[in-house]
Amino acid sequence: MSKIRPGKGAPYARILGVGGYRPTRVVPNEVILEKIDSSDEWIRSRSGIETRHWAGPEETVAAMAIEASGKAIADAGIDAEQIGAVVVSTVSHFSQTPAVATEIADKLGTNKAAAFDISAGCAGFGYGLTLAKGMVVEGSAEYVLVIGVERLSDLTDLEDRATAFLFGDGAGAVVVGPSKEPAIGPTVWGSEGDKSETIKQTVSWDRFRIGDLSGLPVDSEGNVKFPAITQEGQAVFRWAVFEMAKVAQQALDAAGITPDDLDVFIPHQANVRIIDSMVKTLKLPEHVTVARDIRTTGNTSAASIPLAMERLLATGEAKSGDTALVIGFGAGLVYAATVVTLP
Repeated sequence: MSKIRPGKGAPYARILGVGGYRPTRVVPNEVILEKIDSSDEWIRSRSGIETRHWAGPEETVAAMAIEASGKAIADAGIDAEQIGAVVVSTVSHFSQTPAVATEIADKLGTNKAAAFDISAGCAGFGYGLTLAKGMVVEGSAEYVLVIGVERLSDLTDLEDRATAFLFGDGAGAVVVGPSKEPAIGPTVWGSEGDKSETIKQTVSWDRFRIGDLSGLPVDSEGNVKFPAITQEGQAVFRWAVFEMAKVAQQALDAAGITPDDLDVFIPHQANVRIIDSMVKTLKLPEHVTVARDIRTTGNTSAASIPLAMERLLATGEAKSGDTALVIGFGAGLVYAATVVTLP
């Protein structure tokens, strides 16, 4: 017989509060068109994006995350000292160590909360939410702060016609805490590493460390380009539309509900055409509110789902207690989907 005493957490977990932060600078498509041969009509028709937000010098990954987190904590009605763990999903914090989560936990005023970063790209919020749910139910933390934050403008090649218009900056955060009833469903998640080349960083950091810059991409002035995110658009589109609709349906099945039971659908904000195709494939009823935050926020990777959730609640398009399907998918290729009750 085991001598280990089991943890004593809450019977279930739920999202208690949500907060978001979008940088002050709004960037219209016209700015993007200064360096690529395209048009506003083409960008809108291909992606749905009209504007995006780009961070200024003071809007660091940590600063944006702190702003969003403060709003989420206030929305949850708790104090920062009650946060037992801080989970940050990001691919755009350039210091390898320490984790930016530790700085955020300290500046928010938590009481030495556990803090760590995860790298799961556009599925990062779903991964963090799953970890948070486990902590609350297991008892290692009563309240967990989950943050998705990106400064993707730092990893955008503005001369790449395929990706220059896609990415934006911002932060979204939620507080996960105890619940007396199920409010975060089972997670359907996974990875397909055989497709990792379809979304990747153009150049690894170690090429710069060893000083071997031969053969690297150069800009219009002949300077070696900083590493950026690149993707095979058509391959990613097909995978997202056909495979992620299956994952979304599996998440509904795992939660024991049907599309008719849904109130809200919050997919990763990668492309409006992907979103619309998933809605059609899933045969979502007309009453289901669909997040299309990408139009004015762009693709913010790990931040996109909590930012879209925050906006839907703020505008009244969704309300507290609604049942929502959330799904993230991206570089790896990785994915995560679950059904939640909105805070």
